Amino acid sequence: MQIYLAGPDVFLPDPLKIAHEKQTICQKYGFVGRFPLDQTLDLEQLSPWDAGLAIYRSNIQLMNDCDLIVANMTPFRGPSLDAGTAFEMGYMTALGKPVFGYSNDGRLYGARVTGQGTPLRDHLEMLIEQFEMVDNLMIEGAIAESQGAIIYDRVEPEVYYTELKVFEQVIEIAAQTLS
Repeated sequence: MQIYLAGPDVFLPDPLKIAHEKQTICQKYGFVGRFPLDQTLDLEQLSPWDAGLAIYRSNIQLMNDCDLIVANMTPFRGPSLDAGTAFEMGYMTALGKPVFGYSNDGRLYGARVTGQGTPLRDHLEMLIEQFEMVDNLMIEGAIAESQGAIIYDRVEPEVYYTELKVFEQVIEIAAQTLS
């Protein structure tokens, strides 16, 4: 089975290093890990807009070819997961494929969003979700409804995006669930 490896890992200084490490873990459990950067794209002659669309199309094809998704839901540039990763999880849900996720932040979503005055409202007095979920209820709902799983644990800040112990735990669960 092929796993689409989603997450903000593509933005790391050396994304291919983490891709290789994740693919090695996947192989240990009988999976083939497919990383968004696995496809070779020639973007040099393209405008930034066209390059973005080429990457989008490539990732869509890669997801179509995979059997499930494992998403790095570690908060990225805010209290929630990466927006592209959220889209990819939704896309795989729409295809009826299993969705698994993990986060290297051990806190639930509501605890990551700070409020003023009342813990249920943010600084603009907008309601903060309090469903004891790792992220937005639609994301965690997609995982639960697809018979997937989400694992989360707090890791040290210096390895927030590169620590793979929680990733390996969710891969092991996927192997047990899908065998």
